Amino acid sequence: MESVDLLDTVESESRGVKTKSKKRKWREIEAIKEKYRLKQELCDMDLGLELELEMAR
Repeated sequence: MESVDLLDTVESESRGVKTKSKKRKWREIEAIKEKYRLKQELCDMDLGLELELEMAR
């Protein structure tokens, strides 16, 4: 009986680690996507500013 309890404990701990790992990786992916979106937004704003400055001349 003890070996069954031990296996259950090991399996439940490994599932918890896998879940935490997946969540951490998902957060990292979301952070990378957000950085890309911000970079694109800044580039778009910068191009808009350059166009406004050229029109003002």
